[in-house]
Amino acid sequence: MLKAFMTHGSNAVLLGASLAGIVAHMASIVSLPPLFILAGALLFHLSEYTTHRFLFHAPPSRFPWLRRMQHRLHYDHHVEPDRLDLLFLPLWFVIPNLAMTGLLAHAILSDWQAVTALLLGSILALLHYEWVHYVAHIPYKPVTRFGRWMKKYHLWHHYKNEHFWFGVSNPVLDVLHRTYRKPDQVTRSTTVRVLHPAMADRETLPL
Repeated sequence: MLKAFMTHGSNAVLLGASLAGIVAHMASIVSLPPLFILAGALLFHLSEYTTHRFLFHAPPSRFPWLRRMQHRLHYDHHVEPDRLDLLFLPLWFVIPNLAMTGLLAHAILSDWQAVTALLLGSILALLHYEWVHYVAHIPYKPVTRFGRWMKKYHLWHHYKNEHFWFGVSNPVLDVLHRTYRKPDQVTRSTTVRVLHPAMADRETLPL
């Protein structure tokens, strides 16, 4: 289970980077303010919802190269929800996003240690997101009651209706943005597996 998690997407690189940051902090090589680590985690969890809803579910681009990216990042995951090679975010998406976050944070904070702490928090939150997402799509029963509920919560998005339940690791922003519903209040969508079927060309990028 853990091996499969580590060998797909960007997980191994992200875990290595986060461990390096933690070890550097413990060895007093760098001082990473805990408040900025927390801020980075909160920043990711805010972007998790907006990225999923407004970027990954956006209509297909008229540019073929961008449409291929949309398929790899999310469209094809809805078609084949249990394929691990389509489940996790690829490095070519994660690294530029972290780099842009770091550059923007440095422009605002002008403190590389605070920026490093912010990025560490974002990476740890991203790993948490990937783990929760992974558990939702494999034949595994979470130990906690909340974990079991979150698994069902995400699967409603995949098998009931793709217009609701965008929060993968937490439901807070779904409640705030009114995209939370009880499953019996929602009709089954005919496009829950093939998003935007009018332009479903199944173009994918090599992994």
